[in-house]
Amino acid sequence: MEKRKSIVAGFDIGGAHLKVTRAEDGRIVEAVTIATPLWQGLDTLTLAFEETAAIYAGADLNAFTMTGELADIFPSRDAGVAALLDEISTRFPGEKLIYAGPSGFVGLEQATRLSADVASANWHATASLVAKLAGDALFVDMGSTTTDIIAIKNGAVANDGYSDAGRLLSGELVYTGFTRTFLFGVASSAPVRGRLTPLMNEYFASIADAHRILGVLDEKDDRHASADGKEKTIDGSVARLARMIGRDAADLTLPEWREVARWFSEQQLRKIHDAASLIAGLLAQDAPIVGAGTGRWQIRRLAERMERRFVDFAEIIPADEAVRGEASSVAPASAVALMAGSQL
Repeated sequence: MEKRKSIVAGFDIGGAHLKVTRAEDGRIVEAVTIATPLWQGLDTLTLAFEETAAIYAGADLNAFTMTGELADIFPSRDAGVAALLDEISTRFPGEKLIYAGPSGFVGLEQATRLSADVASANWHATASLVAKLAGDALFVDMGSTTTDIIAIKNGAVANDGYSDAGRLLSGELVYTGFTRTFLFGVASSAPVRGRLTPLMNEYFASIADAHRILGVLDEKDDRHASADGKEKTIDGSVARLARMIGRDAADLTLPEWREVARWFSEQQLRKIHDAASLIAGLLAQDAPIVGAGTGRWQIRRLAERMERRFVDFAEIIPADEAVRGEASSVAPASAVALMAGSQL
């Protein structure tokens, strides 16, 4: 009789997205991201769980990490962790584990007592897996909203900070991402026909618009509405970008708009490069950059700037070829599925 495959589902519950993976016999075979604007209410998470049910159906074990406790529907991080753990308890009656950073995987009851370790620990989960698979490396995960930059040294996570506050101070958390970041979050002005133009301090456009204009955005990675709620096309993005500098789309040519878009992407990369240069000081020059997340295009550019070899997280994890890219985009969900599976 053929032995039944062991199935582990991995979940990364974020404030903007739910990411779910399915691992069979220690290999990622499915991965998906669902827009989950948690700030609109917990029912968005309920709907996302329902939409992804086929991914975790029949799982022997469900493994979770989270950042959604930051959503402003919760009065505090502790309250957010408690609410999300309650959702997990209600929806997943079978065996489940919660990732708690240095404490590893714990059960629900213990997780409630380790709120500070559970909160926003998804970066630690992915970095821990990278440490096992890649040895020394600069691990960079750029998602839709934030970028994690973590030194991996001697096969261990060599982080300075742990909490969001601590990692903001250390530079290991840079609050900029590939799609959801407001443009005035990366620059306060932009060059237009030889003049540095101050930006309008309004949410007229996002960095997704800049990357769309540059032709480097995979549309499936931009899952939230545009700033004006209108079409996600190059023309739509140009119109939104134009508003940031007090203009209309027809005021400049498309090549000129590309140069403006390139400015914003470059400013974002400079922020990441500054932080990465400090953290990479712990590592030898031959240590590669391991990149994960939807912003891997930007991380490849970072590796070129820093003259380090780039390794995609997708290349070092066990995964079916058809899902490697998405498994890298949802790296924390992949990490908890694979690491929890090793405990079966």
